[in-house]
Amino acid sequence: MPKLYNIKNWTRNNLREWMDEKAKTQSKVQAFRADQIFYWLYQRRVESFAEMLNLGQETRKLLEDHFWISTLEKAEKQHSRDGSIKYRLLLEDGQSIESVFMPHTSHNTVCVSSQVGCGMGCDFCMTGTMGLVRNLKTSEIIDQVFAVYQDIPAEQKLRNIVFMGMGEPFHNYQNLMQALEILTDEHGFNFSQRRITVSTSGLLPKIRRFGKEKIKANLAISLNGVTDKVRSKLMPVNTAYNLEKLMKVCREFPLESRRRITFEYILIRDLTDSIEDAKGLIRLLHGLKFKINLIPYNSDPANKYQATSQKQSRKFQKYLLDHDVVAPLRISKGQDIQGACGQLVIEAKP
Repeated sequence: MPKLYNIKNWTRNNLREWMDEKAKTQSKVQAFRADQIFYWLYQRRVESFAEMLNLGQETRKLLEDHFWISTLEKAEKQHSRDGSIKYRLLLEDGQSIESVFMPHTSHNTVCVSSQVGCGMGCDFCMTGTMGLVRNLKTSEIIDQVFAVYQDIPAEQKLRNIVFMGMGEPFHNYQNLMQALEILTDEHGFNFSQRRITVSTSGLLPKIRRFGKEKIKANLAISLNGVTDKVRSKLMPVNTAYNLEKLMKVCREFPLESRRRITFEYILIRDLTDSIEDAKGLIRLLHGLKFKINLIPYNSDPANKYQATSQKQSRKFQKYLLDHDVVAPLRISKGQDIQGACGQLVIEAKP
């Protein structure tokens, strides 16, 4: 019995090459069927090869003999008052990850994880308390999107995907890029590249590499401090890649027309929320094509930091807006179910 491969770990090009090889010995197998298989998997979202009705019997048998189709078990589902849904999804090895569905009036967004836990150790983030357990496979990234699609009405569509869940996406670079290829494939999920955002803590070699990829997803950088002293306190990555080095790479990052880098900036009381900090942001980012996502810190009893008041958040935002900086103040979705920014964490298994 040959080893079965999870077909969701394969890009369409991988599958086409494999089928092209099989076609040399099996006359009824044709490489172009890879397009149809992707359509059934990602647009019809079937869970068995038998449901792929326009494939010949020999092709379906070939697939069944070599592949399987994964799904993730929903171990827990929590509904927020704002309509958000947080999922705890069970992986094959018993580990769990969290994903969040966030509805908006004009569109729907899913926040996906790239790792079990995270090794970056950001001081304000609950996920960081887990440490890094392992990288997610391509299929485990893709199946988070499937899990959400299983729950929402057929007429509703996901428009945006943000890699802002558990983990540092650029620490799982190869599987991230394969997932992006499947998500944006016209025969796959067919998401617009402009509707996918990958957030990083600031791994400079991978930012450079990401800028050279054919897939042009949006880049978001978790900034969170305007001095090395503050940013290093919050984010250990800054000791390796300080603000001067980070800004240099950002200035060199290739941006298509009407694209900009998003800088995520967390507002923590008496640490990052003063008007002097706002002035520092403007100085730091001067000359870049950028926008700033202002994120009110989501307080947690286990953490020493406190949320900025709504009044101070608005004051901070107003200063930026008055200086022609695009700076939306993010409304934290799913805060009441621990599904907001920095709150995703899985209890350690006994």
